[in-house]
Amino acid sequence: MTLELPYAQINPVALQPAIAPHIAAAQAGRSLSADRLAGLCRGVMHAGADLVLVEGAGGWRVPLGPRETLADVAINLGVDVILVVAMRLGCINHALLTAESIRADGLRLAGWVANQPGETMACYAENLDTLQGLLPAPLLGEVPFLSPFDPELASQHIDIDKLLLK
Repeated sequence: MTLELPYAQINPVALQPAIAPHIAAAQAGRSLSADRLAGLCRGVMHAGADLVLVEGAGGWRVPLGPRETLADVAINLGVDVILVVAMRLGCINHALLTAESIRADGLRLAGWVANQPGETMACYAENLDTLQGLLPAPLLGEVPFLSPFDPELASQHIDIDKLLLK
């Protein structure tokens, strides 16, 4: 079932500028809590949709504050994780370390997305093949560099049905 939700439920915490969440929150005079963020997610998760995607910001270990990271939200929820890999120099190391951290935190890596944040990297196909061979989850799609970014167009490059077949 697809649900139409108000923007405040879709994006309950929107901080500006686009910087690490703990820094953006401090600049806005706010604090972030993994429990509170997980509670906001649970409200949407219990609304009856077939699939709920919770988007993080900044990476698995990015701080929310002095003692919590974004990983604590996913751990609190007990959800499967989709890893978005920025396809650039260093992506193999970054992706493998993040996948290792997800597993160490007791969660399942459900899939991953290859995202091109800029012009296509050197040896893109070889890096993609390496990641497909080493990451213990299916590739859900490849999102090309889009300028300007268009979420609708980006979504057309991801096969979310692979998650529903688990």
